[in-house]
Amino acid sequence: MRKRVSVILAVLIVLASVVPAAVAGAGAAAVDGDRDVVPQRADPDEDVIGWEGGYWHDEEIDVDQTDGLSDEEIDTYVARAMARVEYVRQQEFDSEVPVEVLSREEFRSQRGQNATSNASFDAWNDQVWEALFIIGEKQEANEELQSATGQSTAGFYAPGDDRIRIITDSPDSPTIDNATLVHELVHALQDQNGDLGEQISNTETQDAGLATDAVVEGEANYVERRYTERCGAEWECVETPGDSSGTQAPPNLGILLTLLQPYSDGPVYIDWLRERGGWEAVETAFQDPPESTEQVIHLTDDEPVPIEYEDRARNGWETFPNQGENGSDTVGEASTFVMFWYQARTARADTISVQSVARTTDPLDMYNYDARPSAGWGNDRVFPYQRTSDGESQYGYVWVTEWDTEQDAAQFHTAYRAILDAHDAEQQGENTYVIPSGEFADAFRIDRQGTRVTIVNAPTADALGDVRPTGAAGSTDGDRSTADGSDEGTTAAADGGTGSTGLEAPGFGPLTAVLALIAAVSLAAVGRRLD
Repeated sequence: MRKRVSVILAVLIVLASVVPAAVAGAGAAAVDGDRDVVPQRADPDEDVIGWEGGYWHDEEIDVDQTDGLSDEEIDTYVARAMARVEYVRQQEFDSEVPVEVLSREEFRSQRGQNATSNASFDAWNDQVWEALFIIGEKQEANEELQSATGQSTAGFYAPGDDRIRIITDSPDSPTIDNATLVHELVHALQDQNGDLGEQISNTETQDAGLATDAVVEGEANYVERRYTERCGAEWECVETPGDSSGTQAPPNLGILLTLLQPYSDGPVYIDWLRERGGWEAVETAFQDPPESTEQVIHLTDDEPVPIEYEDRARNGWETFPNQGENGSDTVGEASTFVMFWYQARTARADTISVQSVARTTDPLDMYNYDARPSAGWGNDRVFPYQRTSDGESQYGYVWVTEWDTEQDAAQFHTAYRAILDAHDAEQQGENTYVIPSGEFADAFRIDRQGTRVTIVNAPTADALGDVRPTGAAGSTDGDRSTADGSDEGTTAAADGGTGSTGLEAPGFGPLTAVLALIAAVSLAAVGRRLD
């Protein structure tokens, strides 16, 4: 189960660049035809969908944010926004949702006070992100995650106290973006009707966390999109003054793109569910979310294949038994895609086209997470390892990946080798490579057998055999391949198993446990972009 000090759903205005292109499909789409708009002015005798706090969804209100919002204006603004969320979502709020304004200084102070420290988790988490070639050895994952998620928080909904908090640099004259308010109100509606805090805290892996967030954040972005499509067409919407804040240094884009996946692919997944079974299908998915990002990316019900793993480490190398499930995590297809994209962008690895992330086919989709080296993902488990000698710690990992076909495994293998090549890796034995310098300087062994590819990492080539000995009792992790990655044999099938991985999700569950900040990052499809 993902451990949290508090569970917070947040909206961030991201000031970093993924690709130099506007969000795909940012233009206005056709208005959702769930109901005809019928102007109504008289208050109903009882609370009905599309009416809240004395305001119908299609009423005009006298709210002007150019000089900030008064308390009365906030109440009016929120009440009508609640009515509009009800109208689009066709679901009733059970109670009003308080909205509070928090200064950015106070927000940062609270975040710092809530931060916790766990040296064992930090070391374990560092190895998971290092395995993805997203965070290097000289960086700390928690600091990088905090930078990626905390630079420009606009607001958040906290299920723990059932309220929205808007973060602003001018608390005496606050403004609230329409998209931010609607997004967080959807989270409040989810919480009132389905116990949001419990739902998002129950996932066990990074991949499962992203998949669950695809439903939670996908629904919020889907409703937000339907809302903004009506602004200026069917509805009068409160304008938000332009942001005059200065430009900040961009965060780690590999982390950012990983965190954005539910917000990009989630709305498409929600739309797919609605086509299959209406809002009832969405509610079912909320209670029983997809297990993997593969299911969200490819709109499928295919479940991950089980992976068994026997620890054979020797000479003092051991897993982190108190982290994750038996010390392992599952990073999933989305994070694997980001690895290939990020290394193509930062190291010019010959993996995938950097521009491919912007090649989407659905107007609801912001970014593309489907590429040949990561498609065909069947499952994976990452096992970080540690060894202490003379008071100094050494680290490594074993990443076991399972693929749908041998061709899928070969494509992953080839692309992974391209990453090593981009870092000037030198071959030092069969399937063994050493990156001599830089943030990922380490030794690597790639074992491929049938549909399984196992990557072993250690500080030196000699230590690889201690982290993961080869040829133990006739058991190997992979077949032999030539220096250029071509096959010399793929005779054995991947191991079967009865249990899949379960762990605290690095960057998602543990991120909020450590930072007590955020479950994930949101980027609105309208009015905000990675630029």
